[in-house]
Amino acid sequence: MVRVTAYRLAMAMQMEIKKIRFSILLILLVLMIIAIPFLRGFLHIKLSLDIFTTAILIAAIWATGLSRHRMVAAICLALPYLLLTWVNYLMHHPLVPAASHVVGILFFGYVIYSILKFIISAGDVTREVIFAAIVSYLLLAVIWSYGYSALELVYPGSFNIPAARVDGGGFHFLYFSFVTITTLGYGDITPLTDKASSLAIVEALVGQIYLVVLVAWLVGMHVSRKSR
Repeated sequence: MVRVTAYRLAMAMQMEIKKIRFSILLILLVLMIIAIPFLRGFLHIKLSLDIFTTAILIAAIWATGLSRHRMVAAICLALPYLLLTWVNYLMHHPLVPAASHVVGILFFGYVIYSILKFIISAGDVTREVIFAAIVSYLLLAVIWSYGYSALELVYPGSFNIPAARVDGGGFHFLYFSFVTITTLGYGDITPLTDKASSLAIVEALVGQIYLVVLVAWLVGMHVSRKSR
């Protein structure tokens, strides 16, 4: 009897946590953006970024775990990423972080795919659906930051980066990615090659198309729900 009660309590807690899984992921993403620069005096930028990314990765696995096969697929993509990320501290080879970025693109791409399926299949525009949409948008910027980092590792000199911006951890590419996807365009970091320019163009287009299409979808879903 006690075991059954404990099991039911554990399942109930698990269901309650699932209801806020996108809220948790959103909080971690915002904390990563805000906190890392302020941690510079205490932790190296790269270490801070890797710690936050690991936490985000775990939260993303939980967020996409709406079914067992999706969680297994997410874990299979996450393990090589974690391995390459932390092995890089032992093996200082340029191909290791480049491979880590490629696997990170695959993992977070799958996470975005899973989140979008959740949004489309949702019957109503709830708080978690809105948070899921915001998380997908932020993760798009994270994916492109990996692409920029990998491109700079494989083709050095692809970007013009002021010395004050080079942090040794890749946060400057995360900054550049968010500036690009929002079409803010400060111009302090600029692409110098056709490959880099092409990535930046595609990110700006994807970011704007995402906002237009998804906002239209959410509004349409909300209006349809209200009219029933």
